[in-house]
Amino acid sequence: MKKGRSNSLAGQIGEYLVCAELGRRGYVATSFTGNVPEFDLIVANDELKTTPIQVKCSRSDNWPTRANLWIDIEIDDKEKRQIDHGDKIISNPNLIYVCVILVEPDAKEHDRFFILRKKDIQKICARNYRKWMDGINWKRPRNYKSLDNRYNIDDLLEYENNWQLIENEVNKSL
Repeated sequence: MKKGRSNSLAGQIGEYLVCAELGRRGYVATSFTGNVPEFDLIVANDELKTTPIQVKCSRSDNWPTRANLWIDIEIDDKEKRQIDHGDKIISNPNLIYVCVILVEPDAKEHDRFFILRKKDIQKICARNYRKWMDGINWKRPRNYKSLDNRYNIDDLLEYENNWQLIENEVNKSL
C-alpha cells in the first residue's frame, strides 16, 4: 500500500475509532472524513449540545507536525538559522484533540487514545522543538529551513483515556 494512502486510511480509522468509543459512552459522533479544515468530527449529547474534535492518528509512537504551527519562526537565509519569536497566537486554543495510536490487528495491545486541548499540543510541541533547537544553536544540520517537529507518546501520557475532557465539554451548560 502506498504511504499516502496508508496515512489517509490510518486517519480515517482513527476518526471512526474515536466515534465508536464516544458511542460506547452514550454520545453521538460523526466524522467529516477530512472535509472540514479545523476539525474532524462532531460529538453531541442527548440535549443536542455539540463540540468539534480534531483527531490525529499514528501507527508509530509519535505524531508529525510543523514547528511554525506553534511557534513564530523566522528563517534567516544569510545565517542559515531559525529565529524564535515566541509562541504563535493559535486559533481555537480550546479545541479538543484526540491523538490515536493504532496497533496492528494481531497485536496484544489495544489502540491508545490521548485527549487534550490544542493549547496543550502547542505547549508540548513548542517545548520539544525549542529543547532540540537550543542544543544545535537553532541551525538545523541538513536543511536549515526544515520545520519538522514531533510529539511523542511520552509527552501525552497524562492525557491517556482523558475522555472526561470531552464529556465535560459536551455537557457544559449553555
